[in-house]
Amino acid sequence: MSDPYIQELFAERIGGNQYGKSTAIYKFEKIKRAKKAAKKAKPDVDLIDMGVGEPDEMAFPIVVETLQSEAAKPENRGYADNGGDEFKQAAAQYMTDVFGVKDIDWETDVVHSIGSKTALSMIPACFINPGDYVLMTVPGYPVLGTHAKYYGGQVYNMPLKEENDFLPDLDAVPADVVTKAKIMVLNYPNNPTGASATLEFFEKAVAFAKANNLIILQDAAYASLIFEGTPTSIFQVPGAKEVAIELHSLSKSYNMTGWRIGFVVGNPLIVQAYADMKDNSDSGQFLAIQKAGAVALANPQITEEIAAKYSRRMDLLVDALNSNGFSAKKPKGSFFLYVAAPKSATVNGETTEFKTGEDFSQWLITNELISTVPWDDCGSFVRFSVTFAAKGVEKEKEIAAEIAQRLKKYEFSF
Repeated sequence: MSDPYIQELFAERIGGNQYGKSTAIYKFEKIKRAKKAAKKAKPDVDLIDMGVGEPDEMAFPIVVETLQSEAAKPENRGYADNGGDEFKQAAAQYMTDVFGVKDIDWETDVVHSIGSKTALSMIPACFINPGDYVLMTVPGYPVLGTHAKYYGGQVYNMPLKEENDFLPDLDAVPADVVTKAKIMVLNYPNNPTGASATLEFFEKAVAFAKANNLIILQDAAYASLIFEGTPTSIFQVPGAKEVAIELHSLSKSYNMTGWRIGFVVGNPLIVQAYADMKDNSDSGQFLAIQKAGAVALANPQITEEIAAKYSRRMDLLVDALNSNGFSAKKPKGSFFLYVAAPKSATVNGETTEFKTGEDFSQWLITNELISTVPWDDCGSFVRFSVTFAAKGVEKEKEIAAEIAQRLKKYEFSF
């Protein structure tokens, strides 16, 4: 038991003397509890977990074998600080090989990250003073906005609406917000909507940033996981490097979630500021992991194989849902399927109504042991992830068929 005075010492950014007293339950905790209760209530029914947003398989053997080999070398034992040259060179070459971006100087334009999340948490420290704004898309990944608030900044949320292809309306940002904004955060292909940005949108975003003295942070965690065409980078827009950085991650594209390795690339001054902040925050990722990451980046066909699996699964899931009255649309990339939640479900003359995506998601777990993640920021939606555990094509088909069968008994209204 802590001394009472400790309660008075907490910083206001995490709640001050009210820290730890909130009874609100985070939605992912609600999902966790609902899954546990559903499995206990129906132990003979397999839970189909489509809420997990991380790969279901291991990193490829060539990457694992490199780590095993490099971990045994004494020259890799020490602090990595802001990274090894080998990984930075591989990252610059990756930008050329995958995105056709050729003007990346590995010495000045690239620094590794211990996963994208840590980079998102550090970058506000480089730019945000009290009263400054960051422009964030909602629904979306909130980490950068959370840390901006820690520094006294403000967050302006740009809604992602279906009628706008889940792209933000930059012209709708109020002028008084724009004048105080320093960072605009984009994330395409997008989590949770799965939407992809067009090159035309990136061109508009770059022009908007230049006109309003902003920097752009494009979170490109899913940029190479695409189902059609070729991968898109904001640096395919002429002049984008004058105002932008991209965050790339090997977590999703190479099944390396727990390895915690990625890189920040783009404007050299922004990259240097991140590197300085990073130098005062961590001592770098283990060099053996960086060298394994370099091998991964040199083999982009790994990502193509992973993307093909997700594309196949996406087709199966879309068919399973649409055969039961949903209006699911296959995205062009990522592993997320963002679907409008029904307003009600009827079976045997009894109707259950859903006011929110969370209502539907909780009902789906409880009644049919299908786990999803709800998003109610801009309409009632649920996110399915095709990273469900399944070994081989036949097992994937079996799971999709099981989803269709479990939903078949209901009449959904939208």
